[in-house]
Formats: sequence, C-alpha cells, structure tokens
Amino acid sequence: MIRRMAIDERGATTPIPQFPAGFLWGVSTSAHQIEGAVDERERSVWDAFTAEPGKVKDGSTAAVACDHYHRYREDVALLADLGVDAYRFSISWPRVNAPKGLDFYDRLVDELCAAGIRPVPTLFHWDLPAALDWLDRDTAARFAEYVSVVAERLGDRVKKWITLNEPAEHTLLGHALGTHAPGRQLLFDALPVAHHQLLAHGLAVRALRAAGATDIGIANSHGPTWPASQEQADLEAADFYDVLLNRLFADPVLLGEYPAGLGELMPGDIVADLKVIAEPLDFYGINYYAPTRVGAPQGTEIEFGGVSLPAELPFSVREIEGVPTTDFGWPVVPEGLTELLTGFRERYGDRLPPVVITENGCSYEGIDDQERIAYLDGHIRALHKALEAGVDVRGYFVWSLLDNFEWAEGYARRFGLVHVDYETLARTPKTSYGWLRDVLRAQG
Repeated sequence: MIRRMAIDERGATTPIPQFPAGFLWGVSTSAHQIEGAVDERERSVWDAFTAEPGKVKDGSTAAVACDHYHRYREDVALLADLGVDAYRFSISWPRVNAPKGLDFYDRLVDELCAAGIRPVPTLFHWDLPAALDWLDRDTAARFAEYVSVVAERLGDRVKKWITLNEPAEHTLLGHALGTHAPGRQLLFDALPVAHHQLLAHGLAVRALRAAGATDIGIANSHGPTWPASQEQADLEAADFYDVLLNRLFADPVLLGEYPAGLGELMPGDIVADLKVIAEPLDFYGINYYAPTRVGAPQGTEIEFGGVSLPAELPFSVREIEGVPTTDFGWPVVPEGLTELLTGFRERYGDRLPPVVITENGCSYEGIDDQERIAYLDGHIRALHKALEAGVDVRGYFVWSLLDNFEWAEGYARRFGLVHVDYETLARTPKTSYGWLRDVLRAQG
C-alpha cells in the first residue's frame, strides 16, 4: 500500500524542472557486472570469490554476465537512442593486464565518441587482480602504474576520469564483513584497506595529471545518517556510523585529514600520505541510494540490505518506517539526496569541488517498471532542489543501463533501464528507459 501510494503521489504528473545548460546526463555500469568474456582477461578477486560455494546467493558468476564485451556496439546504440550526454563505465584492471585487453576499451571509446557520447571511465570498481591485495601498501603504487598505462592509451579521447568507486563498500563488505570479495572478516582491522585505496586514489590523480588530464574525480557512496532517537546512546552510535561510512572517505580527500582518532590507526607516514590523498579534484562524485537510521547496538546480528551485520559492531541499523522500499528492501527517500548535498556544502564549504551524482538507481522487477519511474522522478526533483539551494551539481548518472550481475546477490536484482534475458542475452528497453529518454529530450 505504501509503495503504490508513493508512486501515485510522486508520478511524473508535471514536467521535470529545467537544469542548467551544460548539465551532464548519463548512465553508469561496471566492467565485472556486465562485460563477461572472462577468458579474455586475468583472474580477479571476484572470480575467486564466486567460485566458492555459497558466496553468491544464486550460485552464479559473472563469466558471461551481459556479454557486453561482445555486444558493446548494441549497448552504445541503446545509449545513443536514450539520448544521454555521457556513459560512465569501469575499466577492468585484470583485462588491461591481459594481452590486447586495452584494445577492447579502445574500441568502446571510439564507438562512444562516434555516437557523440562522452566516455567517463572509472579506473577501479572492485575487480582487483587476484594476485594483488589492498592490505599491501604496494598495491597503491601498482594501481598508479596501471592508471598511467590506461591514460596514455585513452587520454586523447577520454577527458573525464574517475579513480575509485565506493572504497567504503569495498572496505566494509569485502574486508570487514566478508560478504563481498575477497571475503575477509577483519572488522576494524580492515582500516588499512581504506587507507591504501585512498592513497591509490591520490597517486592515480597524480598519474592522470602527468598524462595531461584536467577533469578528475572520485565516486564515493554517501547518505544521511539519522539517529534512531535523541537518546545519547543512539546519537553516539549514529555519529560513529557517519564517521565510518561518510567522513572516513570524504575528509581525507576534501580536507586532507582523517576524522579525529582515525589517522593514528592507519599504517605508514600518514602526514605524507594525506598530502597525496588530498590532491585537488575537478569534481566530487557521489553515489546516493538512501539514508540510514542508526541506533545503539542491540546485542544481536542484524540483516540489513542483504548484509548480515555482526552483533559486536558499536551500532545497529534500524528500519526507516513509513517510506516505500525497492525490491531489494532499500528505503526510497528522495529528500535524503537534497539533505545530503546541502549538508556536504555546509560541512566542506569551498573545499568541496563541483559535485556529480555518479550513481542513483533502484532494483525493481518487470519491464513496465512504473516504480522505477517514480523513484527517478523523485530523485531528479530532489537534485534540482539542491541546485536551487546553491549546491554546485554538474551531472546525474542513473544506475544502471543494463540489468546485471549484482555482486553477492547474483542475478536476483534488476537495476537496469534495459531488461536483459540472461538465457538469450536479448536487451529490451523498459518503460523507465522511454520515460528517461523523454525527460532528456525535454531538457534540450
């Protein structure tokens, strides 16, 4: 009932407000989730993870996925018909390490440019080569070397670059809780993974600058943290969660410092490393999905968003009542995007570069996906409210173009504007695809 009422109330009954000239509209994907062609690249930590029974809920792998590697021309044609300005995809480090691996991205970038679509590659989206380890500081240096190779090859056509995608999730889910690759359960001993990814980001910015790049950012996931109550224990737990999931990954990049008490837990020469991590950016990418309601620990394991949170964590995640949810169980709170962006502007001031929403989307079943339309409509309007409030937002990317391999969920979740039949690999644009195409045409 709540979900259907939300659709009726938020449905596209009035036109989407006009965004400024030059505002960048796009969609996002990631290599491991769509490319397939596993035999055409080196092995990644995700290949090793999915080979272990029970790690992926439906027992699937990304060996074929959407077969984008062989069908990229078809997918670029879908992008062109949709009318986006830009396509955010990720480059697979294991593929680049393989013979002729960069040839694929050469072809993809050429196809995008021929269609008048700006390529926006993300250089790391969780698919670390299996031989490497983020607990090892040297991985950051290896990342910078890989970035230099990619920039030298593609930099004549690629102008906008993203270094890392969601280091918070890769740290928490992959190394602290073990629900993502590489499957470690280190809890707070995973903090070096966060630091080494941030260091890799800073080194990558330097490598890209050396290659002549002038439009560089990072894609961090963020959302408002709402305390479960005004009780002191809930306020303290919410503050801790906010530091861990938001400020730990934003403060070093934007302020050149860790939140109080965290820097001393990191390995290496932190003062010197922070100077690298805080290399100036041209934009700051934000992936937004939902706020999180947080309270004091309840002494029991909690299932949240498909992830089991252990009882020993110093916080617990609570349900946000009275809002619709996606088929993944995530709360739908468009106004949280406005709150997040205005809060970022207040916290970071002139240290915050222009913002790009690098991911925003939802999982729903069905091709006539009216709920996705309602979701996108609400979030685009919330984004416009942030613009009206003075936040410098330059772009918005929907997650995702295609239904795809959703990590530990396998193929059970469908985030795409385009339906993929995993038996035939046929692409079918959903109702939301046509709706977004009309929105973009109206933007001019």
